[in-house]
Amino acid sequence: QVQLEESGGGSVQSGGSLRLSCVASGSMYIPYTLGWFRQAPGMERKGVASIARRDGTTTYSESVKGRFTISQDAAKNTLFLQMNNLEPGDSAVYYCAAGYNVPSLVVTDYVYWGQGTQVTVSS
Repeated sequence: QVQLEESGGGSVQSGGSLRLSCVASGSMYIPYTLGWFRQAPGMERKGVASIARRDGTTTYSESVKGRFTISQDAAKNTLFLQMNNLEPGDSAVYYCAAGYNVPSLVVTDYVYWGQGTQVTVSS
């Protein structure tokens, strides 16, 4: 079993930045792929970015490409999401997830989920 715990959410103005963190624990074997997803009220959960733990291969949604950067500290089993130039449309609960497939932005490819951290961007 893998536990994931996010932190770093908050409220910022449009154009601001936030850095989310996610610590993985509980298992000697951490899944192959880590990802960030977000879910706004009344909307379905969508993939934002993903990274392969072994070689660092990344994938981004078109809506965040060039503004968000996913990275990892493998030694500390920690995942990051640097979010720059935030827009009101980025407001959502952000979830960290872990899975055993190749990096993807598909919800069903992930097995373990954190509790989420709220990001609010005001105009």
